[in-house]
Amino acid sequence: MDKAKPIIIAGAVLLILFVVVSSAYIVRETEQVIITQFGKPIGEPIVDPGIHFKIPVVQQANFFDKRFLEWDGDPNQVPTKDKRFIWVDTYARWRIKDPLLFFQRVRDERGAQSRLDDMLDGETRNAIAKHLLVEIVRSTNRQPQLPEGSPEGELAEKLQEIKIGREEITRSIIIAAAPRTLELGIELLDLRLKRINYVEEVQKKIYERMITERKRIADKFRSEGQGLASRILGDKERELKKIESGAYKTSQEIIGKADGEATKIYAAAYNKSTESQEFYRFLKTMETYKTTLSEKDWLILSTKGAFFKYLQDMTGK
Repeated sequence: MDKAKPIIIAGAVLLILFVVVSSAYIVRETEQVIITQFGKPIGEPIVDPGIHFKIPVVQQANFFDKRFLEWDGDPNQVPTKDKRFIWVDTYARWRIKDPLLFFQRVRDERGAQSRLDDMLDGETRNAIAKHLLVEIVRSTNRQPQLPEGSPEGELAEKLQEIKIGREEITRSIIIAAAPRTLELGIELLDLRLKRINYVEEVQKKIYERMITERKRIADKFRSEGQGLASRILGDKERELKKIESGAYKTSQEIIGKADGEATKIYAAAYNKSTESQEFYRFLKTMETYKTTLSEKDWLILSTKGAFFKYLQDMTGK
């Protein structure tokens, strides 16, 4: 009997430790807890951080996050009011506002994500279908900067004023979905349209239209550049001819004045005395000898010629 006492005491200690460990649980700052007994919630939600206790085996602690949680929707093909099919991708932020109601309705976060898929996707489809594409894309009526040469029809479309923009549409989705999420113990904090894009068939047509427009604008710029280049070349040719004409005129005037001065000098020289005229003829003949004859030249002339006159006088023969 004495030998069995330590075993009994050790078993009792272990049992007490098991009961204490299995009955105690820690609630962190970011958590809230619902206690269930045989699967049914009992009592109020535990939101105060610290160490808490429950009945072991019989009761179970269910932990839920108190922080903001993420919902990321799947891209969906949705028609707009003006019958344009687009892909819409949305995301939202939510939190567990009433953990007891949340546990009763959806049990856990996985169930909440599934219910949010149905609610938020449905409300997004309804909102997109009620509005034009331009209202879904734009939030304000600011004046966009359009490329030069854009078609007037496209200009009118881009400058179309909107009454309800993207911000108002997302706010309407939140207002429509928030009461339904509260029934699940969920508070919907925010929802945004992450991405909007045309379906593939429409994208191809839009890209083709953009390429055609860019080519048309490029051709317009190219033709304008060629016209401007031709005008510049024409102006250059005209200015060049004008300059050449002025230079030719000036040169002819200079030549005319020089000829006139030379004529005056010649006339004055011929009008001098016989000795002066003879001296002038002598100088001109000497210049002619210098430019005509060299040391290697042979010249055969008649002694009676005028050209040989001064040579004959120089030789004394």
